[in-house]
Amino acid sequence: MPHPLMDTKPGETRLLLGNEAIVRGAIEAGIDCVTCYPGTPSSEVPDTFYRVKHAAAENADYHFEYSPNEKVALEVGGGASLAGAMTLVTMKHVGVNVAADPLCTIAYVGSPGGLVLLSADDPGCHSSQNEQDNRIYGRLAGLPVFEPATAQECKDMAKEALLFSRRTGRPVLLRTTTRVNHIRGPVVFGDVSEPARKADPKPFVKNPSKYVPIPAFARSMRLDLLDHLAAVSAEAEQSPWMTERGKGDVAVVATGISRAYMNDALEMTGLGDTIRVLELGLTYPLPEKRLASLLGEVKKLLVLEEGEPVLEREIRELAKRAGLDTEVLGKMSGVGHDFEHEGGIGLPRYGEYETRVAANALQKLVDPSFTPEAPATAAEPVEGLPTRPPNLCAGCSHRALYYAVRQQFGDNAVYSSDIGCYTLGILPPLSCADFLFCMGSSISGGSGMARFDKRPVLAFIGDSTFFHSGITGLVNAVFNKHNVLLVVLDNRTTAMTGHQPNPGVDATLAGENEVKVDIEAVCRAVGVEHVRKVNPNKLNASLAALSELAELPGVKVLIAEEPCVLFARRSMGRKPTVIADVAEQGPAVDACLESLACPAFYREDSEVAVDPVQCSGCMVCAQVTKESEESGAIKARKRG
Repeated sequence: MPHPLMDTKPGETRLLLGNEAIVRGAIEAGIDCVTCYPGTPSSEVPDTFYRVKHAAAENADYHFEYSPNEKVALEVGGGASLAGAMTLVTMKHVGVNVAADPLCTIAYVGSPGGLVLLSADDPGCHSSQNEQDNRIYGRLAGLPVFEPATAQECKDMAKEALLFSRRTGRPVLLRTTTRVNHIRGPVVFGDVSEPARKADPKPFVKNPSKYVPIPAFARSMRLDLLDHLAAVSAEAEQSPWMTERGKGDVAVVATGISRAYMNDALEMTGLGDTIRVLELGLTYPLPEKRLASLLGEVKKLLVLEEGEPVLEREIRELAKRAGLDTEVLGKMSGVGHDFEHEGGIGLPRYGEYETRVAANALQKLVDPSFTPEAPATAAEPVEGLPTRPPNLCAGCSHRALYYAVRQQFGDNAVYSSDIGCYTLGILPPLSCADFLFCMGSSISGGSGMARFDKRPVLAFIGDSTFFHSGITGLVNAVFNKHNVLLVVLDNRTTAMTGHQPNPGVDATLAGENEVKVDIEAVCRAVGVEHVRKVNPNKLNASLAALSELAELPGVKVLIAEEPCVLFARRSMGRKPTVIADVAEQGPAVDACLESLACPAFYREDSEVAVDPVQCSGCMVCAQVTKESEESGAIKARKRG
C-alpha cells in the first residue's frame, strides 16, 4: 500500500507533524541517503523514512539506516555526500555532542552532494537530560542555520536546506525544537524531484588537498569556510526566509517557535500596528546590514528566542559596532550578571516560551510601566488525587531485574545509570539509579566511582545504549582493571524512542536480522571473563547470578535478556495466556505490592487486586510471594 507522503499529488494539502513534513521536504528535494540515531523529539523523522521505504520500496529510492550512534550516523552521511548523495542526518540535540568531532571537520571538508544535519532541541527537558541550545553549534562549526516555525516551513526549509547545501557544497544545520517537531498543521505538497544522484550526478573525484584535512591543508580549508560564510551572509540579506512588516519606533526580531508565539501575542494584544516585526528563518549567518538598518530606525528592539540569548548577543554587538544607542531588550535586559534566570523584561533563559510570555514582553516593549501578567501555570491537582509519575510498564523485565538487585544489594551498593527506559529505576521502591551523565556513561562513570568508593558498584545499560557508546567504556574497564558489575538490560529493541532496531535485534521490518551482533560475544571478545546471561523474569536465576558475580573481582557482566513486553506483543506476536490472580490475601501480597510496585496492582479497599488489562502474565509477582514466609499468594490464572 503506497505511503501518503509518497502518494499525495502536488498541490494537495495534508495535516502533518512537523517531523513528517521534514520527511516530505527531503523527498521533494530528491533525497538519496538518510542516517540517524533515534532520539525524542527527532524520532518520527527517521521512523517515517523507515516506514515509507518499506511501504513504497520502488518509489522510495533512497538509502536509509539506523546507526549505532550519532557520530557514526554523521560519518556515514559525510561519506555519502562526498560520493554525491544528497544526505540528511537526524538526531536529538544531545546527540550532536556525540557527533561534534566529525561535524566540525565536515564543515572544512565540505559536502558536495549536500548534507543537512537535523538537530532537534528540547527546551524544557521534556525527554532529555539538558536543554542545550544547538544554534551555538552552527557558530562553532560554521554551518548556516535554518529554523522553521510551522509544519509548512518544516517541509519547505528541509527541502531548501538540502538544495542549498548541494548548491554550496557545504553542510547545513536544520534546528528544530520539541514544539516544532510535534506541531501538527496543514502542509501543501510540492513536486517530487528525481533522486539528486541521478538527476545531477556528482561522482567523487580524488583531491587530497580538498578532502584530507592534515594541518597543511586544513589552514586553507579554514579560509575557504570563512569565505563561504561571508557569501552566505550576503545572501541572507535577500533571504526569502526573512520577512518584515509593521511600522513604529519599536521593533521585535523573532526566530523559531517564538515567531508563532509572537504572532499570537500581537493579535491578542492588538499591538500589531504599532510594532515593526522582523522574522528570521535563516538565523546564521545573520543579515547584518538589514539588522543594522532596522536598529538605526527604531528606539528599542526586542529579541524573542528560546534558549540562550544567541541572537540577542549578536544584535547587541552589531549595534555597538555600528555606533548605535538603540536599546536592545531580551533575556539580558536589566540583569546584574550573565547567569540570572531571566531578564527584567520577563524572558527566561530556561524552559519554553508561550504566548503570554511573548505578550508580556511586547507590552513591556511598548509601555515600560506595564505590569506583566503571570505566565500560565499548571492547575493544582485535586486534593487526594494520586500522583502519576513516569513508570516502568506492567510486566517490564527491567522491574524484575531491579527487584532482584535490591534483594541482593539493597542500599549497600552504588548504582550508575544510563539513558533508556531503565532510567525509571530511579523511582522507589526500586531505587536503582544514583547518578547519570549521558549515553554510555554508566560503565565509565561506574568505573571511576568504584575506584574511590568501597561499596559495590553496579552499572546499568540497555542493549541499544551498549552498542551506542558502552563498548568503549567496557574496554576501558577491562584494560584498567576496574571493579564493576555491568548489567546489560537487553530488551531486544530500542524501546524508549519507539522500538527502532539496533545491531543486536532479532528482526526488523525488512525481516530477520541475519547479522545481529551478540552482546555476550562482544563482552568476551574485549576480555571480560565472567559473563552470565539470565531471563530476568526468572527470579531465582537472577538472584543466583547476582550472588555469584558479587563475589568475583574485576569486571563482571550480567546480561538480562527478555524482549520489551510492548514490543513482544505488538511486533513479535506474543499473546499473554495467563494473568496474575490474588489467590490469598496476606502480608506476602502486601509486601509484593510495596517492593515490586507493578502498576497492574491496585488496592480495592483493604485488599490487593490485579488489573487484567494491564497484567502481562510475566508472573514475577507469583515468584515473589512464593518465596515469602508470610501468608498470601498470587497464582497464574488462564486469561479469558
